[in-house]
Amino acid sequence: MSSRSVQPNESDQNPEVASTQWDFGSRKALKIELLIVLGLSLGRSGVYAIVNLIDKMTRAPLGSQTTSLNNTLNQREYFDLTYQLLDIFFTLVPVMLVLYLLWRLPGGDPFARLGFNLKKPLADLGWGAGLFLAMGLGTLGVYAVGRALGITTVIVPAALDEYWWTIPVLIFSAIRHGILEEVIVVGYLFERLARLGWGKWQIIVASAVLRGSYHLYQGFGPFIGNVAMGVVFGYVYSKRGRVMPLVIAHAFLDIAGFVGYALLGSAIGLGT
Repeated sequence: MSSRSVQPNESDQNPEVASTQWDFGSRKALKIELLIVLGLSLGRSGVYAIVNLIDKMTRAPLGSQTTSLNNTLNQREYFDLTYQLLDIFFTLVPVMLVLYLLWRLPGGDPFARLGFNLKKPLADLGWGAGLFLAMGLGTLGVYAVGRALGITTVIVPAALDEYWWTIPVLIFSAIRHGILEEVIVVGYLFERLARLGWGKWQIIVASAVLRGSYHLYQGFGPFIGNVAMGVVFGYVYSKRGRVMPLVIAHAFLDIAGFVGYALLGSAIGLGT
């Protein structure tokens, strides 16, 4: 046996030092976690959107260009359906990741922590419908102004071929966007940034700017509109502590846009 004495380190002798070192490590881990989650999801989308916007601006005026959403992924019907469903599923994997990360926290249930459950269905539906109506009118107004100013591309919300499954897939796609964006950009981001010591309005603004960033590929109008939407959604979440009304409102907005265009777009000249 060695006769060398083992000296206790400073953190063993001083609980305050140990606490400080633990806090530092926790903050560092949270920052790394945030970067990884955003790099796998909407932060990555924001970077691509910025590059795409620069590409478009260096080609032609934004007002003369078109942005298509929900595009065909394969020319063969059932392969297209397969790719569409796989895309929806794998887009939601980062949501599963953040729910798992939150589940590991003391206190457990991430669905209850974020208010992403069905415990208040009528209240959530009421708030969701109200936000849908308010944001829907605002979205149309911002789009019209953006088109008039030439800072927004023509947006085609649904560019899928017409099959029996087109409408259901568009609905699933809309719900997917609602879950992905509201759970990560609001619920998860608010929880993590609060743990890092950010104030309420700092978090709301950061969340809103992130929301706007990954819409920049559509032009500056959608960026402005989504930042405004993010401020409203963030404020509502800060007051109610439930992400479900935001998911409902977002899903309604996208269903109206996607399905409405698929059914009526060509008839009413939507997107021009």
